[in-house]
Amino acid sequence: MRVLVTGGAGFIGSHLVTRLLGDGHDVRVLDDLSTGKRENLAHLAAADVELVVGDVRDGATVDACARGCEVVFHEAAIVSVPYSVEHPQTSHDVNLQGTLNVLLAARAQGVRRVVFACSAAVYGDEPTLPKREDMAASPISPYGIEKIAGEQYVLAWPKLYGVEGVSLRYFNVFGPRQDPRSPYSGVISVFVDRARAGREITVFGDGEQSRDFVFVEDVVQANVLAATVPSASGRAYNIGRGARTTLNELLAMLERIVDRPLAVRHEPPRAGDIRDSLADVSRAREELGFAPRVAIEEGLRRLIGG
Repeated sequence: MRVLVTGGAGFIGSHLVTRLLGDGHDVRVLDDLSTGKRENLAHLAAADVELVVGDVRDGATVDACARGCEVVFHEAAIVSVPYSVEHPQTSHDVNLQGTLNVLLAARAQGVRRVVFACSAAVYGDEPTLPKREDMAASPISPYGIEKIAGEQYVLAWPKLYGVEGVSLRYFNVFGPRQDPRSPYSGVISVFVDRARAGREITVFGDGEQSRDFVFVEDVVQANVLAATVPSASGRAYNIGRGARTTLNELLAMLERIVDRPLAVRHEPPRAGDIRDSLADVSRAREELGFAPRVAIEEGLRRLIGG
């Protein structure tokens, strides 16, 4: 089938493009290259993937890119919470208006299904763990607000217009091509970059805060399942490993992998950072057949090796 991947030159999007091409699909990518990179697709033959340099804020461009596509994977977004706080209008325009543009294009072009990259940020700082999809959303940033609003649009589209929609609430995704120098980078990419270089690692707080880290390969698998399981339309799913890892445990794994002690400096906790995060992935497991396969340490070894 022909598919469109918005944000397909980015971290997660480029891995998804690689998988889709490997599965034999025709892939079109829409990316404005503001954070995505051509080199993220450089390992693919230029003839195999159609790259359109454009912005999801431009409805006409999105409409043209959706033409002839059966599925749209909507990965394009501004994913920095601090940026969304500092620039709420720009964040809104990309994350919410951009999502609406994708859905309008899907309706106009007869797209069968839209798979939406949502976020665990929709849960905010409510302390109950693990996070379940039936919990009330309580976002505390423009980014989180935009993601839950976008999800509501996506899940309403099947009833309103007959375009199937699935929302995937990503937890802490890590893996190759995640730029450690980007303001959008995750803690693992920063830690790995510094560990490789023998540089000091800064930990905010005591290091006992925990996250549900999930390797990008598993996130790609969730997207493929979300595009194909018939009953998934109109549903939201947590995508994590369903396990917590503390930053101190993460540092210990890195020390084993690089086989040397790491220099670590502790700073006061940052305002707004949540203490713990954990996904209940039972809905994704039972309804999609989602089963995370890559353990954290294995993922770290792949990341450092590649």
